[in-house]
Amino acid sequence: MKLNFNDFNKIIKRLCLLIFLLVLSPITLNIAFKAINLHKNNYPDKYFAYALLFIAALLLVYTIYFAIKYFKDLLKVLFDNF
Repeated sequence: MKLNFNDFNKIIKRLCLLIFLLVLSPITLNIAFKAINLHKNNYPDKYFAYALLFIAALLLVYTIYFAIKYFKDLLKVLFDNF
């Protein structure tokens, strides 16, 4: 029942990255929607706002994927020792 601390340290680092992504993703999405709302008729800035919205959507999808992968690895580290 001994934990491998190298794996545990890797899990802690991934947890920090996941928390960062969980904060960054909604903030980016909020900024993108505000930019779209602000630049309704200004076409050059409107394309930048939609590009930011696309980046925010990709970031949200990656955050969900990374969270699922993180919890799978966490459970593997915690319960493979038995």
